Amino acid sequence: MMMLAAACTSESSGDGDGRAESCAYRVLYQDRTYRDVANVEFTAGRRLGSATVPPCEDTGDPDNAEEPGETTTAYAVDGISPDVAVAVGDSPGDAALVAAYSGNKLPPEIQKLIDGP
Repeated sequence: MMMLAAACTSESSGDGDGRAESCAYRVLYQDRTYRDVANVEFTAGRRLGSATVPPCEDTGDPDNAEEPGETTTAYAVDGISPDVAVAVGDSPGDAALVAAYSGNKLPPEIQKLIDGP
């Protein structure tokens, strides 16, 4: 099933002062942290197991840090090692691509998907 990933961020109002806080979309799977990748065609494959979307940590709410996060399903991405990227969602058809970045640099395997043939 071919998918096109889109960036995911959430915004919420700050202390009523008009500032918006954003939270990067992160996923934890098998002791690795993955971040979203936008505008990449990929094919989600077999189910790998459970992954966790941790709560947003940049809201300044100390009670939020104690929340366990949301559980989702991780799927293999055809042609890419799960060490590099997985797809996450309720089903392969609605899964989003997330990658294990090195600093702020995309893995070369993901960059090849973006650049295309």
